[in-house]
Amino acid sequence: MSGLNLDLDRVQRQGFPEVVFARGKTATQVIEALRGLHAAHGCAMATGVATDMAEAVRSQLNLGTYDECSRLYRIGQYPGKNASLPQPCVVSAGTADQPVAEEAAQTLEFLGYPTRRIRDVGVAGLHRLLDRVDDLKQASVIIVVAGMEGALASVVGGLVAQPVIAVPTSIGYGASFGGLAALLAMLNSCAAGVGVVNIDNGFGAAMMAVRILQLPRE
Repeated sequence: MSGLNLDLDRVQRQGFPEVVFARGKTATQVIEALRGLHAAHGCAMATGVATDMAEAVRSQLNLGTYDECSRLYRIGQYPGKNASLPQPCVVSAGTADQPVAEEAAQTLEFLGYPTRRIRDVGVAGLHRLLDRVDDLKQASVIIVVAGMEGALASVVGGLVAQPVIAVPTSIGYGASFGGLAALLAMLNSCAAGVGVVNIDNGFGAAMMAVRILQLPRE
């Protein structure tokens, strides 16, 4: 028995479908959940899918695509409702932060929001970020992904008026404590109003962005 009980009414309650969290599940459980969500919504997605699990899922489902960087398994795409809005933007500090940044960006794209990426603009070379300020100011909402000391989120928050969602990553040397240093720095941001999600939670940041993007506009 899989114990599966899909939340098929989430679209009506929240405006987006349930997504499968694959870590800790068997391939059979993930396949069953993806099948059920795809049947109900015409699309489905799983996060945190390891490469060996992705191979098992693909061989049995015979549909969908897997991205090794983001570890997302996607079947189809949820129909976008707000394509006319300014694009959200995912900003990442370094190449090592890309898996978390791509989880955020590709989740937004799965839910119908074309997403701009600004990569490798960590504060150790601040000019790289300052060269992209005009691009930042054109975004509807900004997700900032950074490890080490996590300073990038505070800097971006001080440069723009848009909502900023910070994602600490577990990238860093020993005293980064697996992302805890970045998390605490982001929670203590000098820039007022920066939202923070949990360590390595690119998916959660994307869903927070979607809630902001779904707010009624005049």
